[in-house]
Order: sequence, then C-alpha cells, then structure tokens
Amino acid sequence: MWIEKLSCGVLRVLTPLGPRYIEPTFWQRVHLLWIFRNFQTLPPQVLRPWEQRLIDGLCAEQRFTALPQLNGVEDAPVIGTLERRPPIAVEALPARRASARVTDAVARS
Repeated sequence: MWIEKLSCGVLRVLTPLGPRYIEPTFWQRVHLLWIFRNFQTLPPQVLRPWEQRLIDGLCAEQRFTALPQLNGVEDAPVIGTLERRPPIAVEALPARRASARVTDAVARS
C-alpha cells in the first residue's frame, strides 16, 4: 500500500469548504509519508516547524486537484489528512465577583 502512496498518493486537507486534495511531487510524497507514518489524520498544531512549512508551501502552490482515479476505477490513495479548520471562537466570560460570605469566612480564619 505504501508503494501506491509513494507513486501517486495525494494529501487531503480538510477545510471549512470541504476536503481538498493536493497532488505533491515525488519528494514531497516521501516527506508526507514520514509525517503521516503513525497517524492517518493530524491537526497542524502537532507538526514540527519544517513539516508545517512543507504543508503551507503545498497549500500556497494551490496544486489542488479533484480526487484522481487509478485505472479509472478506484480512488488514488490518500497519504494522510490534515485537519485545517478554523479555530473555534470561545466567548470571554465576564469576571466573577467573590461572594460576601466567602470573603467573610476567609477573613475570620
């Protein structure tokens, strides 16, 4: 299976618009196989700086493609999936004031 990924594999990037497929060069596929050797799906936060630069470069080149097919029948093998979704916005909660009972109990001790 890794031979097929090495020869014609694609990288899947999950975006808010849906999955996008990038067709890397041979040497980029070698690096991607190393990055995704233990996990099929990774978030960008766990990548090393050189791995993040590689992925950013692939996305910047915009070599996106439709999921290519091998022999016209089955889909091309996916080397790995990068979860590139926007961060979830978290509401800032208003500051809480301490209860009078708690401050009185602490002051008496």
